[in-house]
Amino acid sequence: MTVMKTSMRNFFAHKGRMALSAIAVLLSVAFVCGTLVFTDTMSTTFDKLFAATTSDVTVSAKGASDTGETTADNGKPPVMPASVLDEVRKAQGVKSAEGTVFSTSVTVVDGDKENLSPSSGAPTIVGSWNRNDARTMKITSGAAPKGADQIMVDADTADKHDLKLGDEIGVISAVGTHTAKISAIADFTVTNPGAAIFYLDTKTAQRTLVGESDVYTNVNVTAAGGGVSDAQLKKNVTAELGGAFQVKTAKETADANQKDVAGFMNVMKYAMLGFAGIAFLVGIFLIINTFSMLVAQRTREIGLMRAIGSSRKQVNRSVLVEALLLGVVGSVLGVGAGVGLAIGLMKLMGQMGMELSTDDLTVAWTTPVVGLVLGVIVTVLAAYLPARRAGKISPMAALRDAGAPADAKAGWIRAALGTVLTGTGGFALYLASAADKAKEGSLWLGLGIVLSLIGFVVIGPLLAGAVVRVLGAVLLRMFGPVGRMAERNALRNPRRTGATGAALMIGLALVACLSVVGSSMVASATDQLDKTVGTDFIIQSDRSQLITPQAVQAVKSSPDLAHVTEYKSTQADFTTPDGKTLKDTAITAADPTYATDLSTETVAGKLPDAYKADSMSVHEKFAEDHGIRLGSKIKVAFKDGSAADLTVRAITSSDVVIDAGSMYTSIATLAKYVPADKMPLDSLVFASAKDGRQDAAYTSLKSALHDYPQYIVRDQTDYKDALKDQIGQLLNMIYGLLALAIIVAILGVVNTLALSVVERTREIGLMRAIGLSRRQLRRMIRMESVVIALFGALLGLGLGMGWGATAQQLLALEGMGVLDIPWPTIIGVFISSAFVGLFAALIPAFRAGRMNVLNAIATE
Repeated sequence: MTVMKTSMRNFFAHKGRMALSAIAVLLSVAFVCGTLVFTDTMSTTFDKLFAATTSDVTVSAKGASDTGETTADNGKPPVMPASVLDEVRKAQGVKSAEGTVFSTSVTVVDGDKENLSPSSGAPTIVGSWNRNDARTMKITSGAAPKGADQIMVDADTADKHDLKLGDEIGVISAVGTHTAKISAIADFTVTNPGAAIFYLDTKTAQRTLVGESDVYTNVNVTAAGGGVSDAQLKKNVTAELGGAFQVKTAKETADANQKDVAGFMNVMKYAMLGFAGIAFLVGIFLIINTFSMLVAQRTREIGLMRAIGSSRKQVNRSVLVEALLLGVVGSVLGVGAGVGLAIGLMKLMGQMGMELSTDDLTVAWTTPVVGLVLGVIVTVLAAYLPARRAGKISPMAALRDAGAPADAKAGWIRAALGTVLTGTGGFALYLASAADKAKEGSLWLGLGIVLSLIGFVVIGPLLAGAVVRVLGAVLLRMFGPVGRMAERNALRNPRRTGATGAALMIGLALVACLSVVGSSMVASATDQLDKTVGTDFIIQSDRSQLITPQAVQAVKSSPDLAHVTEYKSTQADFTTPDGKTLKDTAITAADPTYATDLSTETVAGKLPDAYKADSMSVHEKFAEDHGIRLGSKIKVAFKDGSAADLTVRAITSSDVVIDAGSMYTSIATLAKYVPADKMPLDSLVFASAKDGRQDAAYTSLKSALHDYPQYIVRDQTDYKDALKDQIGQLLNMIYGLLALAIIVAILGVVNTLALSVVERTREIGLMRAIGLSRRQLRRMIRMESVVIALFGALLGLGLGMGWGATAQQLLALEGMGVLDIPWPTIIGVFISSAFVGLFAALIPAFRAGRMNVLNAIATE
């Protein structure tokens, strides 16, 4: 009880000094809880949506995916004959059945040819208006579509694009472009996570999306009363249809949809939790520093406690109880902040086009428990070393004002351990860079990163002395005596400086590593483009949409082009000369001009020969694995087509980046074995301009595709810029998440300086008394902060560049052989670290400058 009272008294007596550590715990716990609440809310939203939009039993074509979305390479949804509807109605237990048609492989444009697809990446769905959809949508203006000239749009899409009744809309599908006017706007009665949904009448949907009448993509079945379960209804319908179609219950369909969404959500969830873990790791240094300094400042008090009979365990326990209180307070506030963070993320997603309602806000009981347990455990563990050090203070030694003496032996142990860990980590990184296989090298890379990071953390206080002296000589000596005092203050407690710098080091090491990797990927891809891509223009969709025949024809009709190359991807079952059958193997069909559009290196034969009749190419590794040589025959059973015996006329190098691992045949060969209505659409189209006509061809291509805004025309410069932007956006998102760890590290610098000012109160008073001005005092503290920040930045950036260079060696095994150090970024981060140091010192320097000189001198 006495220990608890003492701990409570100390905790509230030093609550100001604990505040920044509490904020670090709060931020870390908030990030964890916010992530869990946000992803749980998304799951709830999709669960409700799928439950509300799914009929008791759904019948779909065999070619449909588990989620019912379009999977056909020809851009049309898999369909079944309308006669299936009559057969389903005959099944026992069926109350009603309705045939529907829908597709997600569509683009919808307004009258100005502006794309109406969601910016969030959510799907655009065009389908037939039916009773099942009427359960989740309410027409708020106009009337349901009747006839080919009418279409209905959801209210969210109408609001985003300022659409109103009577506006003309175009639906672009593999069949062609269909125009209609908005006859109705419907609002969702459940949360719409961001999809853009348009409805036609059934006959119009059939012609627009499939190009046929009397077909459906789905049949929605409602069970009759009398206790007919969904499982029994599925059994009855399956028996009636004879197993020729997919039949799923509402739960099976909802589970398949949820599984499809869960993959994306899990990646996002665990990525965000990973960054929260980094913030926790950085927060540990802050907490260790806080309690180490508090213990040092309370040396006399602890000594007196020991002198009047307190045991080591009681002193130890007293400090740990304070840590427990800090962890509880920070974690409780963090849980609340996490819910607020989740709501903020939902609002942010709403700005990006994914609507999430706060009505679906989900806070599982496990979320606050995880936050509290994690926050408290991390805080107590971080405080264990300072608590143990407090317990070792002897009563007599504690009566000295200087506090507990440093343990010289511990310094040698730290030096030895840090050197071993850093050396072992460096050797693991060397093994990673020397690996022959990327998978093997990645294991060594991971081990090297962990060991070198721990090694630098352990050896940090020893490095602080040398690095701070160098920084002081370069930066601080110009400020005269004030600069020298700032340097000595930073060197006064190397362990404290090392821990504070290590917190900043972790975040900046990851920033530097990712910058090197991202820059090297862009440089490598650019190098490959320059060496291999001979075409002038690349036409594609950034939303992975296939290119419709009408758009291809528009490209071909563009003047100033020397040739146009179509590029199709499909799948086939391969039977190789060694007798093995490989199911669903990717094969690329292209025009013969693709051999000049992409200069792919061959190890045997010539690539243009692969585009001859009944010919193909394979890549080097595939040939080695299956004993294939020039002239070998491979039986290729094309998807949606017949089988062909193709002759291998070229073996391409596996040592390429663009189209790595591709196997080629000609479009003419594909067309010979696949019916015209089953031919896959182009995934890419390449175009080359006539000599001297590049600018004119670029302009005419853009003009030709004006009616197809889903496709983008890029020349090689555009393509490189797009690649750079994609990687840049990914890195910026990662940097944004890493900002949390850097913010916690900044709090650590602030806390270290603030407690250091308290620790040096009497010293500061004496310096002021002998003539040090307030301005000089504030400058001294700012310079000390800058040196600590730059120390952490040097360690972090150096370590991160080492990690990044090693990672690039692994990328080189995949063909990305250019190492590019982004010096502007590295230098910018280093300079920014100096400003971080200045910012962190503002409050401590201001408080130090306001001290009363006499009161400071009188402080014991």
